[in-house]
Amino acid sequence: MNAGSEKQYGGLDRFRIMAAILVIAIHTSPLLSINEWADFTLTRTIARVAVPFFFLCTGFFFLQKLGTDRSRNASMLKQFLWKVGKLYLLSILLYLPVNVYAGYFTDGFTVFSAVKDLLFNGTLYHLWYFPGIMLGVCISTFLYTRLSTWNTFWVTLLLYGIGLLGDSYYGLAQMSPYVDSIYQSMFTLFDYTRNGIFFAPVFIVMGGMTANNRRRKKKKITPYAIGFVLFGTMLVMEGLLLHAYQLQRHDSMYIFLIPCMYFLFQLLLFWKGKNRPALRKLSLYVYVIHPLCIVLIRGVAKVTGLTGLLVENSLVHFTLVTVLSFVLSVIVMKVIQHFRGGKPDQTGRAWADIHLPHLQHNVREIQRVLPKDCTVMAVVKAQAYGHGGWQIARFLNKLGIDHFAVATIDEGIELRKKGVKGEILVLGYTDERRIRQIARFKLTQTVVDDEYAKKLNGYNVKIAVHIKIDTGMGRLGESWERTEKIADMYQYKNLQVCGTFTHLSVADSLEALDIEYTKNQIARFQKVIEQLKEKGIDPQKLHVQSSYGVLNYGELQYDYARIGIALYGMLSKQGDKVKTSVDLRPVLSLKARVVQVKQLETGASVGYGRAYTAQKDSKIAIVSIGYADGVPRMLSQSGATCLIKGKRRPIIGFVCMDQLIVDITDMEGVQKGDVVTFIGSDQEEDITPEEMAHQCKTITNELVSRLGERVKKVYHD
Repeated sequence: MNAGSEKQYGGLDRFRIMAAILVIAIHTSPLLSINEWADFTLTRTIARVAVPFFFLCTGFFFLQKLGTDRSRNASMLKQFLWKVGKLYLLSILLYLPVNVYAGYFTDGFTVFSAVKDLLFNGTLYHLWYFPGIMLGVCISTFLYTRLSTWNTFWVTLLLYGIGLLGDSYYGLAQMSPYVDSIYQSMFTLFDYTRNGIFFAPVFIVMGGMTANNRRRKKKKITPYAIGFVLFGTMLVMEGLLLHAYQLQRHDSMYIFLIPCMYFLFQLLLFWKGKNRPALRKLSLYVYVIHPLCIVLIRGVAKVTGLTGLLVENSLVHFTLVTVLSFVLSVIVMKVIQHFRGGKPDQTGRAWADIHLPHLQHNVREIQRVLPKDCTVMAVVKAQAYGHGGWQIARFLNKLGIDHFAVATIDEGIELRKKGVKGEILVLGYTDERRIRQIARFKLTQTVVDDEYAKKLNGYNVKIAVHIKIDTGMGRLGESWERTEKIADMYQYKNLQVCGTFTHLSVADSLEALDIEYTKNQIARFQKVIEQLKEKGIDPQKLHVQSSYGVLNYGELQYDYARIGIALYGMLSKQGDKVKTSVDLRPVLSLKARVVQVKQLETGASVGYGRAYTAQKDSKIAIVSIGYADGVPRMLSQSGATCLIKGKRRPIIGFVCMDQLIVDITDMEGVQKGDVVTFIGSDQEEDITPEEMAHQCKTITNELVSRLGERVKKVYHD
């Protein structure tokens, strides 16, 4: 199990800014007035990593979401195309005045040329990226969901190879009149093979492969650094040789660009740091806006008579365009945020960061180890173990999960009112007088015994139910020994039985006696199922395993697996061992803020009961979280720590209802407003949910489930 953290993609976010600057360099040639070969090396070889990097990012985040449900995949693709298409349309409108000024609509303009530009070339030289990414994602998705991963890669690599002969290796295509005629025909449909058919798909697929192949064991950075330096050098040499021999029609596609981008992207995944969504937006706006800045600076230079300085001096020109592009982009972001009103800040006191990409990763990991034809039933009771019930369920809906389990009817009703689709099984007892609400909200009720079944049936309201069999847990369910009573529960006309299940009580233990007990439970359940079938009764969908049932008894073949704590990237106890290797990433980070910093003299006490007395002159921080927020009162009495500025600091005194106290003696720079982490990562330090639960002498299930409503949930997608 991997602790994981929100820092995982920080390197990608930061390199987006670098990639945007490289794109500006391509279009402004910063070294041209200094040395032509130096400029070619920078802008026509090194800077060519920028756009493939953007493609890789798209594949990395988009393709890993794809599953086996084609309708869901189609819906995701539609949403992606709509989102990018809107931005493409806005960009076209933004540059219409430039197009008019440049004579776009007068110099050979036809309907065919307009369609060609819209679909392949873009209406301005940099806008080809948008139809390129849309077409590339369509092709990649089609192949990725129908072929094996490697076959998809080979197909897209073949497309890239075809594109090479129309780009940097066009001189080779010209050697054969027949091949040249083919490419000339292609160029009537699109001006460049650097497009969404030949260029984009291979990098998008490489991104998807990287996401889905990031495995459990830690990788070392050195081989990737060596690979990047090696293939980066070969990329530069390839570009210079092709340029020297004048083989290039264009200069976007190179053979060594493929391995170079692979090693670069892997290196960036080692780059630690928090996710920076603002940098993603900023890099996108810079990409869109920078040609407009080129036009503006050229216009100012012409009006002021400073063309020699502002334009012909290529380094000054590049610098001005870069600065203006970023300034305008930041202004645009601020204006958009102002008119949208922005989201209210929920991180002013105590909050939980919910990392949805980690949830998605955990779903994929669990699905990887499930037996064939076994489906995840996501347990989202107790507000999805403190993560937010309907928010988590709706996100899981997007991932193709359409079976859920809750504890109470009210939890189920809330999910329905918030638009959650699929089966919602109420695991707990529901007063039979609420049966019409079960029917109205299309919930599935657990039938706990034959007497309860009779009462439900007596209301003459048809509802869906699952039958629960008690095989040794000793809680809800008809005893496995009362076979006749169990069989009777399937005969009631108003109860549509959709499933049968039991609950394993010690599946989390690998002690010999507990393993034997669990196997006895499984055998009892199987015996009941066989007896039902002998009576001609179909028990419908079967489910036995919860999280530990899957991780320790993965060989069992049932229809559903009720996944709770593992879905959220945790095990119940620190040091728990499981038979199945699985890479789980905690979805929740718990944080609060410093609200006051105080000096404490020797002998002074703090908190209720004077539970802590300073043995020397000290410094303390008052933090805005307490037991009313779900932090156990005993936390401070167990040697527990929290993280401030990447350092572990002890929690002292009793945890109060609304605050707690942290010893920050010998720490400099701690001030009001600083973030304090109780679960999660801060720089290189990490506190896992299991560690905090262990300090409180409880299990993670209880710890996160008790987080109060005052702890705001901040969702990161």
